[in-house]
Amino acid sequence: MKRILLFICCALTFVFSNSRADEGMWLTMLVERLNYVDMQKMGCKLTPEEIYSVNNACLKDAIVGLGNTDSPLGFFCTGEIISNEGLMLTNHHCGYESIQKHSNVDHDYLGNGFWAMTREEELPNEDMTASFLIRVEDVTEKVLSGVKDNMKESSRDAIIKDNMSKIQAAATKDTKYNASVKSFFEGNEYYLFVYQVYEDVRLVGAPPSSIGKFGGDVDNWMWPRHTGDFSMFRIYASKENEPAPYSVENVPLKPKYSLPVSIKGIKKDDFAMIMGYPGSTDRFLTSEGVRMEIENSGPVNVKVLGKKLEVMKKFMDADKVVDIQLANTYATTSNSWKYYLGEVEQLQRNNVAARKEVLEKEFTEWVKNDTKRIEKYGGALFDIKAGYEELKKYKKVASYIELGGFEGPSFILAGLNGGAYSMLNALKTAPDDAITLASVGLEMQQAADEFYKEFHKPTEVNVFVEIMKILETDVPAEYQPEFFKTVKGKFKGDWQKYADNLFAKSMFVNREILNRFVSKPSLKTMLADPGFIVLIDFLNKYFELDDLTSRSDEKIKKGYRLYIAGLREMQTEKKFYSDANSTQRLTFGQVKDYAPVDAVEYKWFTTLDGVVEKNDPDDDDFQVPEKLIDLFNKGDFGAYAESNYMPVCFLTTNDITGGNSGSPVLNGNGELIGVAFDGNWEAMSGDIFFETEVQRTICVDVRYVLFIIDKFAGAGHLVKEMEIRK
Repeated sequence: MKRILLFICCALTFVFSNSRADEGMWLTMLVERLNYVDMQKMGCKLTPEEIYSVNNACLKDAIVGLGNTDSPLGFFCTGEIISNEGLMLTNHHCGYESIQKHSNVDHDYLGNGFWAMTREEELPNEDMTASFLIRVEDVTEKVLSGVKDNMKESSRDAIIKDNMSKIQAAATKDTKYNASVKSFFEGNEYYLFVYQVYEDVRLVGAPPSSIGKFGGDVDNWMWPRHTGDFSMFRIYASKENEPAPYSVENVPLKPKYSLPVSIKGIKKDDFAMIMGYPGSTDRFLTSEGVRMEIENSGPVNVKVLGKKLEVMKKFMDADKVVDIQLANTYATTSNSWKYYLGEVEQLQRNNVAARKEVLEKEFTEWVKNDTKRIEKYGGALFDIKAGYEELKKYKKVASYIELGGFEGPSFILAGLNGGAYSMLNALKTAPDDAITLASVGLEMQQAADEFYKEFHKPTEVNVFVEIMKILETDVPAEYQPEFFKTVKGKFKGDWQKYADNLFAKSMFVNREILNRFVSKPSLKTMLADPGFIVLIDFLNKYFELDDLTSRSDEKIKKGYRLYIAGLREMQTEKKFYSDANSTQRLTFGQVKDYAPVDAVEYKWFTTLDGVVEKNDPDDDDFQVPEKLIDLFNKGDFGAYAESNYMPVCFLTTNDITGGNSGSPVLNGNGELIGVAFDGNWEAMSGDIFFETEVQRTICVDVRYVLFIIDKFAGAGHLVKEMEIRK
């Protein structure tokens, strides 16, 4: 579902006059025109055709967008092909959900790791998809056909949406491809992306969490880092090498291209290139938008998600079964919580709002000096400012409703996505249509199958109670969901009693009640279900607030579109790159250290010595496996060590964000030298303002990956699949 009151200013960034080439998320198809000369100067030895080509095998063909069945092009991570038998490398945290789903107390793959020693042992993942980019096309003119300058934003959007649908349909007609048209520069440009999506993706290997998640929440976003954040999958295809649903008859994919793996080593200032699918950035967010994030969105996320984590941790620590069951939800929530915590802190520390104002003043002066500019761009910043002024009235409360309702207790969103609305509509429009009701009922039961895999009732009850208490305190009564009145009246303000009643009687949290309902669906029964009442009441407030902010949304959206167009016209000598939007991008930079604050300097790499130094048997986040310590003590590193140490992680100046997790880090020859997995704490404001001096990408060295696979796991057969360059 769409997120309420997101910053629709998915604004796009430009390169400041003092910025280095390592700032920028560049469309791979535009590298030759925009970046190739700079890349050559820094050490890239590849031709543009070797990076992106429609007709010949190239690097783009080894880069994988990871999605799921419901949203195959909604990439949550990146992977890369590293053998001609479909072997794929990504992050441990990208594969975490799949590893967790295959885990239980008897087969604790999260705790102990997993390695398939034969193809038959590789584990299928029914909801995971892997997409390869086929081609990109500029379709701006087609998308904007029929759009007029004086249109309302709503009318403009309707025409654009219709044009995009037609373009996507034409691109996929009579093919096995998927397609998506994406907006760039806040609606100033549009590009068509055509993909081939594979559905049979199998887990091949993952180190134990004591390696793949070493440092846990404590080290997340921090440097120095000692995490072996990787996992391995294999993509399968039909015997014709085409996409196919899972089948024992499928065979390993024969990719167009696979990345060679270098163990030659790296050094400071080496060229480093990353290709992947960054999710979203807001680099053109104005000073008003930055203050909105600091004062409203960020603090609400920190408070609500922090409480959810606190409750979950209590139950997970008490029961190993619950710990495994909730591991993925906890990890995902924790990552979001720490992201918002760091973003708010660094937006303030790095004085981002004031730095944004410098550009806004420059833009205002440029506009004032020309009558035509005043006519075209004079209202851009005024619209943005006015829109945010209106939005301020509702932003914090809207964030509470969205988070409390749809990212707090899991049963609410699960009910929404699990067929509840379909059943409601069926009962209203076709109450006697047995076939329709049976079909929707089956949908609800299948959704319940997935929901109950990560459902622990005591945890869910406590999360619900604690987060509702936060909303009761922080949300004005007029914006509280309607059922809050029932709690105050019938239940005399006792949230625990209300929750106990809900969890005893709702089909959303009781499988037996759901089965009875599905066998004999009734509109009356559904409308009386306490879980459904909670869902409807949250949605009503969601839509009420959405209506209240629609005018401000239109102002902000139009303002940013014109602001960005004006900036590109004002700075004709600059090379512009668009904000991240889950499309394939390339970023280039160098291997480099940094000095975050006075008298503190960080080296550009970490070693296995640091892993052993952090070992703490009493801390789950820093427990080092005995076998790894034994290999360290013996110096048994195989062919993967430097002369006197075993490398673990390293830093680069590449520009990445969420979605880039799992992206390959490549040297100037296009050889794999590492896997990107994180950013650094001092640059947590980097999605909004690129911090040239301190922004870094944290990568796991591919030599550590190979060492763990070969020497620690004894899965050397996987290394033999790869093209290793020494």
